[in-house]
Amino acid sequence: MLEASIGLAALAALLAVPVPIALGRARWPARSPAVALILWQSIAAAGGLSMIGALLVFGLAPFGDNLIAGAVGLASYFAGSQPPGPIEAWHLFALWGAVLLALHLGLTVVLTVVRSERQRRRHAQLVTLLSSPLSASTRLIDTPTPVAYCLPGAFSSVTVFSAGLVRLLDEPQLMAVIEHEKAHVAQRHDVVLVAFRAWHAALPWFPIASRAQREVGLLIEMLADDRARTHVADDVLAAAISLVGGASAADTAAEASRPSDIQQRVARLALRPLALPVEALVVGSAAALLGVPTALLLLPALV
Repeated sequence: MLEASIGLAALAALLAVPVPIALGRARWPARSPAVALILWQSIAAAGGLSMIGALLVFGLAPFGDNLIAGAVGLASYFAGSQPPGPIEAWHLFALWGAVLLALHLGLTVVLTVVRSERQRRRHAQLVTLLSSPLSASTRLIDTPTPVAYCLPGAFSSVTVFSAGLVRLLDEPQLMAVIEHEKAHVAQRHDVVLVAFRAWHAALPWFPIASRAQREVGLLIEMLADDRARTHVADDVLAAAISLVGGASAADTAAEASRPSDIQQRVARLALRPLALPVEALVVGSAAALLGVPTALLLLPALV
């Protein structure tokens, strides 16, 4: 149990700081944002599992020699039986830490989802009042500021454009923006962003959580750009990104409007995607990251 706890703690430390920093500094994610996004999600999930698992396994050590035996031993202890070994304050502290951390993360996810949905509904109501319909799922706001964003929902989504955007862009550029926003809706990028917002909200003192949210937001914009590239030429998309990205757009899909992000989105259009074997290696690494803490938690009980 002690070895598994140490392994989980070491993995949690790696996934908390050095791995996200290295991935954030890498240049290859811009070439294949889809697989980079998978890796970011794996890092977040494996990191949380490792943190909770390290505390849980260490706390259960006096009650059994593996996770399942320890859980059974803990239940027997509460039922009145004696534990198989001495219980020290550190074990109780670790157990409570695992429970509180799991509850904190879970409740933060729920609260973030509820708040996001409440904000989306309020925004949708304002859009309905202040805009005119272009179609069943598209609204036009009469403002000179170039604006384009989506309001994703569980059963229906609304894409919002401004009159200023329509006047600013020519037809191919407008097509690029439309396809970009369609990608946000079709691929449910809002779900991914809510998860990383929750991570940041749960650990606001954790600088890596903030960096992960920012990097994931930019990758999602690049992923939506890739859908637009299947409908318009790259130079058309680059022009649309430059024209619209410089404006202030309140995009619920985390529109990357910082100058540095706009430059990255435009510059990466000239890059070739990663080769398929390399992409497969990244996806395999993401799966392995999830497999390692799972194995450390469960394998001792199965061997």
